[in-house]
Amino acid sequence: MHALPSTPAADGFRMPAEWEPHAGCYLVWPERPDTWRLGAKPAQAAWTAVIAAIATTEPVTVLVSAGQYRNARERLPRHVRVVETSTNDAWVRDTGPTFVTDAAGELRAVSWRFNAWGGLRGGLYFPWDADDVVGPKVADLERCQRYLPDLVLEGGAIDVDGQGTVLTTQECLRNPNRNPELGGEQIEALLREHLGVSQVLWLPRGVVDDETDGHVDNFARFAAPGVVLLTWTEGRAAPVGRRPARGLLRERLPRQRHRRAAGVRRPARRRGGRDLPAAVPGSARPHGPGSRDPARRGERALHHPAGAGGPAVGGRADLARGPVRGPGRLRAAACVW
Repeated sequence: MHALPSTPAADGFRMPAEWEPHAGCYLVWPERPDTWRLGAKPAQAAWTAVIAAIATTEPVTVLVSAGQYRNARERLPRHVRVVETSTNDAWVRDTGPTFVTDAAGELRAVSWRFNAWGGLRGGLYFPWDADDVVGPKVADLERCQRYLPDLVLEGGAIDVDGQGTVLTTQECLRNPNRNPELGGEQIEALLREHLGVSQVLWLPRGVVDDETDGHVDNFARFAAPGVVLLTWTEGRAAPVGRRPARGLLRERLPRQRHRRAAGVRRPARRRGGRDLPAAVPGSARPHGPGSRDPARRGERALHHPAGAGGPAVGGRADLARGPVRGPGRLRAAACVW
């Protein structure tokens, strides 16, 4: 598979922040029966609503299997692009490429390795071979050049501020089921080279019982340069604690910026007598002339794929070719899995 021999940083490319405007997104149509209940019918209804809402503000591409193509095409708005593509599941935030851009607005893709969140040492499904090549397929659809780093990484494992800093967790990227042959310094070097960042902020772990092994997008995300949203629960026995992460963020956020950690309080949810993590920060941000930051409306940026983590998120890769129309509103009410 053809790949550029250099790295994004060496070529002057960087990964933009989540809030930088983009001009489109990707989702994968859900159907896997051991992931989605009732033959994925509730999930598909939720995806249809998400796609319709996003498509009012920006172009949307939906990747769908041959067996579900007719179903998806008939249910989705006509202006939504539907592409027949083989996948193993619907989590394109994690399987799709990280898009990077340069000062001239050229778009390139970074296609990481994917092993279903752990491979044969705790991964969530087998096989994962189709999902492992979603990144290159999306890059081909966008007709952009790609990099192929030898690093297992999902899009939800990282978050950037667009100004040289990336957030991630030790629990995920340094997990033996991801990159056992790499040390922390080697992983940091790969992140710097392929995201165009200068600082890697390691948090120890993500939320408790997170089947992704500590994805940072379930726990801490940049809201602006130097401003991080945290998820936590209260009490000594709470499964998600804010103090260690908040202290690390206050200490390590770049000194030239305002070092503030803004919290998102969310009580622990319980089901069957056990605590469950309340994943809040993972989200998608449609952009356009309705953006509250007019200074950024005309910028051209492209974000990494956002995840199909639930009905309010969907799975999408943001790509930038110019500004898009104002953001729509979407109410998340269904629990689809």
